[in-house]
Order: sequence, then structure tokens, then C-alpha cells
Amino acid sequence: MKKDLTKYRNIGIFAHVDAGKTTTTERILKLTGKIHKIGEVHEGAATTDFMEQEQERGITIQSAATTCFWKDHQFNIIDTPGHVDFTIEVYRSLKVLDGGIGVFCASGGVEPQSETNWRYANDSKVARLVYVNKLDRTGADFFSVVKQVKEILAARPLVMVLPIGLETEFKGVVDLLTRKAWIWDESGDPMNYTIQEVPEDLVDDMEAYREELIEIALEEDDELMEKYLEGEEIAIEDIKRCIRKGTRNLSFFPTYCGSSFKNKGVQLVLDAVVDYLPNPMEVTPQPEVDLDGNETGTFAIVDADRPLRALAFKIMDDRYGALTFTRIYSGTLSKGDTILNTATGKTDRVGRLVEMHADSREEIDSAQAGDIVAIVGMKNVQTGHTLCDPKNPATLEPMVFPDPVISIAIAPKQKASSEKMGLALSKMVQEDPSFYVETDQESGETIIKGMGELHLDIKVDILKRTHGVEVEVGKPQVAYRESITKIIHDNYVHKKQSGGSGQFAKIDYTIAPGEAGSGFVFESKVTGGNVPREYWPAVNKGFERSIVKGVLAGFPCVDLKVTLTDGGFHPVDSSAIAFEIAAQAAYRQSIPKAGPQLLEPIMNVDVFTPDDHIGDVIGDLNRRRGMIQSQSSNPMGTRIKAQAPLSEMFGYIGDLRTMTSGRGQFSMEFAHYAPCPKNIAEEVIKETKEREAAASK
Repeated sequence: MKKDLTKYRNIGIFAHVDAGKTTTTERILKLTGKIHKIGEVHEGAATTDFMEQEQERGITIQSAATTCFWKDHQFNIIDTPGHVDFTIEVYRSLKVLDGGIGVFCASGGVEPQSETNWRYANDSKVARLVYVNKLDRTGADFFSVVKQVKEILAARPLVMVLPIGLETEFKGVVDLLTRKAWIWDESGDPMNYTIQEVPEDLVDDMEAYREELIEIALEEDDELMEKYLEGEEIAIEDIKRCIRKGTRNLSFFPTYCGSSFKNKGVQLVLDAVVDYLPNPMEVTPQPEVDLDGNETGTFAIVDADRPLRALAFKIMDDRYGALTFTRIYSGTLSKGDTILNTATGKTDRVGRLVEMHADSREEIDSAQAGDIVAIVGMKNVQTGHTLCDPKNPATLEPMVFPDPVISIAIAPKQKASSEKMGLALSKMVQEDPSFYVETDQESGETIIKGMGELHLDIKVDILKRTHGVEVEVGKPQVAYRESITKIIHDNYVHKKQSGGSGQFAKIDYTIAPGEAGSGFVFESKVTGGNVPREYWPAVNKGFERSIVKGVLAGFPCVDLKVTLTDGGFHPVDSSAIAFEIAAQAAYRQSIPKAGPQLLEPIMNVDVFTPDDHIGDVIGDLNRRRGMIQSQSSNPMGTRIKAQAPLSEMFGYIGDLRTMTSGRGQFSMEFAHYAPCPKNIAEEVIKETKEREAAASK
């Protein structure tokens, strides 16, 4: 049976930490009849925050997918985390959504992380509603947040409701389209409301905002705009149609307000999801790419009758085994189907399909285009892999994940737990593509790498709670890189010709600094067959294997170009392995002469501080070798954007809280690598060598 996709809404809820995303999701589930007792985040009982770490810290770490129904429409909701170290979760959730709700705190306004999330949603071209939450809080100001959405996010909010009363007096909202007031009583039951005439003191405001609303909406339809300008009354249905069109085109963002905690105002947001957010067929289809990542010009059109195209956007391990959260773009997926994973080239059989409701689930027999479901027990699937019809393969645009910038060494407190730790870590790597684990060859230590201090902090916590492995944690280490500053022309001869078959390879080459971010580039300009073509890949491989260890402190060497210019070979003694060994020795011989330098990760730092602490915060950033890029004020305080080396930012949150009496906030993400100052480079090299010496004893 084909489902009616016009009745589907795949939506995500995203915002800054503490703006009330999870509470809002709870209210939606309550109103749509999915849960009967409302769980509170501050009591650690929210339905979607079912990890212990989430309940304890009151933050959402994993995006939980859940299904519910409102006015005969099916909502697939993904609750995303707000914290910057989990942006990867937000990013991959946005990839599979058709629409979103951006939640903002009425007193906090547009905070640093909401800006990052908004930018990600712009990149993914996701249509959104704006919901200003916490209108019952002291300092709540709906219109100030609307202004910030315009100024900070450069977005166009379309005000759909006005608040009735503020802070403790907040009672309900005025619906501008219908000119009616929704008033809730104080029982806390979201169903205890009445729809009445608008209070007299708000009538003038209502008419002014309603006029603005209609004028913005009718920009989407010239004929209706003409009628309106000629004084005709425009039907509400026509206005709604224009709002829907403008929302889908990202021309504006319908803006609502309420208090999720007090159960006021959420129904209108649900109605807006139905009325204005796109269904799966109205979104630009995902482009298909070939195995090399080039677009093929075809798209995964949302249609149950087409070949299967699905994207695994999240892997989660729970007591029933591995769950692969999957968004189906086209085709149908049924229990027992064999599907192809284009990333691994392997096929897998679908054992069980489940529809998720936070942490409970319902088994289903099949799902189709537009659905978001979880497949139980898939092997070797990672986030971003495409699952498709083996007879008709294609890859959806792959997700790109950033490289880690921080690492720590961990060791199990009990030796007996090391195998358990290894298994737990391998599960965690599958769940989170921005988390890496490796073993240090020399010291045998296990190193975990991630996007920031909190990211690794939570991973250590998950090891302890979820997997029962207590670990000892080393000092955080920065992921430095090495590079070169000079061009070197050099040659190297590798020969070993004593008895039996010998080895011979001669290479002439140039090593030059590459452009920032170019990584490693190899080319051959050999003419005349002095180095036969079949040995070029071996030379490339020799250098490629060598650059993982730089000559200064053993950090990977990046941004260099090796050009093979000439060389020589022996008809009997030359072989690919001989040329590979020659390239490895050439690297060791030439890099020290090429002006090697240490590069350090520079982070974009976005700090929010109350005005009376600006001087302290800027002074502190300068001491951390930060470069201030810009600062802007709003009624709540000042935003400072800066770039600073990661090595200077450890423990920053504690210092910032101390400086700002607990009111400062910041977010940080990787910007680029830059040369390290000489004195700091010397210190890092010395420390690294001492560490290696200690490990080898």
C-alpha cells in the first residue's frame, strides 16, 4: 500500500544549549498522544534524553528519532543536540530532514551555537519555523529575539503570533491570521485553553503586525498582491498558500512564541508544521554521485516505485544490537530484502525494521520513500553510507566529516578490561564518525581523538556508564602538523647488490611547499623512460607512507608537493619495492633540508559575555594568542569572535565562567592550520621527544 507522502513531515528541532529543544519535543509528543506523563529535562526524565549522560547533564547528546501524528499527518521528529562538540549530530540530522524548528530562548536570544546550527541549516537548504520559547522567564522579550533573528542570522522572520503578557504574566498568544486569542489556564494541561477575542490593548498591535504579515506573504504571488493593493480582502487559505511557498523557498521563516515548559503555544507550532513545512516530495531531491564522488546528474526522486536509495545517517548501539537510522529517499525497504552498501561494496540482508519512538520501538514489515526508520543488526554500516538496490546501484552525496583536533591517551584501570574497552571503542567509532581511536605504535597506548574537550569528556563518560569500563585519562594533546618552507631539488640512489637478486632504484625529485590545505600531491615529469611508468606509483607510495611522520616531532607532514623529475633503473635488480624504499629514504634525507616547520590548529572562537566583563574577556583572549575578529552588542551582552590556537584554549570554559560570574558562554570550531611561533614549536618538540623517550623505556 502506497502511503500518502503529502501527509509526511520529516522535521528536526535544533537550537543552542538550554533553549528548550528537548522540552519542546516532549510537549509535541504529549500533544500528539505518544506519551501520557510528561517527563521533565530538569528532573532528568525526558523521553528523548534516554542516555544517562543526557539525563545527568540536562543536555541532548544523541539525536533521537521519533514518530508521532498530528491532524492525520505523520511527523518524524529528530531531536538534535545543541552543544558545539556534537555539531556533527546536528549536521547529519539536517542532511536527512525536510524542515526544521529553530528554538530560541526568549531571554537568551540568538546565542553562538544557534548561529552555527542556523548556518548549517542554510547550507542544507532546510525550510524552518522559528519558535521563541521560555516566554514565562524573567527578562523574556519576544520582539528583541525577532530583531536578533534579523540582525544576527540575517534571516527574515515572519511574525505569526503575538504574546499576551510576559514573564509570570504570560497567558497565551494572538493568532494574527484568524485575529483570535489563545489563552491557557494555569493547570499546566496543554489542552486547557480557550479561543477568545483579542484583548483590547493588543488590537492595534495585532492589526499592524497582521498587515506586515500579509504584505510579506503576498510577495510570493503577484496577482493576489494586486488584489490586496486594490483593497480586496484576501482569503486566509490564499495567504497560507503564499506563506507555505515562501517558507519552502527560504524567503522568510514563520515565527511563533510560547512556553513549552508551561505548555502554552505549542499547538500553533504543530499546526504550522502541517501548514507551512514541506513534505518529502517538495524538497530538492538528493543528487546521486558515482563511486568517485562525481555527480551523475541523476537524483533520488521521492517515489516508492523507483529503485531503493537510502542514507544511513546515524548508528546507535543499544541493548538489542546495532540500530542503523535510515532515511529512505526513494523505493521501498522490506524485511528480508538484500541491500547494497555502496561505500563497502558489500550486500547485507535486512533482518528487522523498526519505527522508533524515542527509546521504545514498533516492529514494521516495510517502509518506503519519505520514511525514517531504524534497521536492526546491520554489519559494517557507518554514518553517511548509502544503502541501495543491488541491481541498480547509486551513491547519495556522501557526508564529509572534519578531522579531529584534540587527542588524549586512555588506559583501562583494570588490565582485565582492555578487551572490553577495545570492543566498546569500536562500537563508539561506528556511532560517531568524528571520533577516532588509534594505538600509538611506540608506546602501545590507546589514543582517542575528537572535536573538543567536552566531546572526549563525554566519550570517557560513556565508556564508564554504558560499557562499564573505568579508564585513566592522560593530558589532552593537540593534533599538530608539520610542513616545509623551502623548495629542495635532490636525488637518492638505493642499491643493494651483494649476492642473489639485488635491489636498485635511482630517483631525482623536487619537494616543494604546497598550498594550505592541499595535503600531499605527487606528480611525475619523467620523460624517456629513465624511471619506467610502472614504478611511479611505488615512488608515490613511498613518500605517502613517510609523510605520516614529520622530522621535527613525528606529526603528520602536510601541504607538500613531490615531483619526480628523473632517475635510473636496472633491468634485473629494479622493482617496485626498491623504488618505494628509495622514496622513503629520500624523504628522510630531504625534508630536514626543506625548512620544516610546526603547524598548529587555529580555532574559530565565538564568545558571549555580559557587557561589564568585556575588558577581562578580550584581555584573556589576547593572552591566549587570540586575534579578535569582530565584536557586536545586543541587549543581553556582547559577542566576540576571535581566532585562537587550540593549545591555549584548554580549560577555557572554567576560566570564562570565573571571569563572567558564570554568565559567559562560548563555542569553538576548527578553522585552519597555521605556523606555530618558534618558542612554542621548540617547547612542543622538546615535550614530544621527552614523551617518546619515556614511552620507549
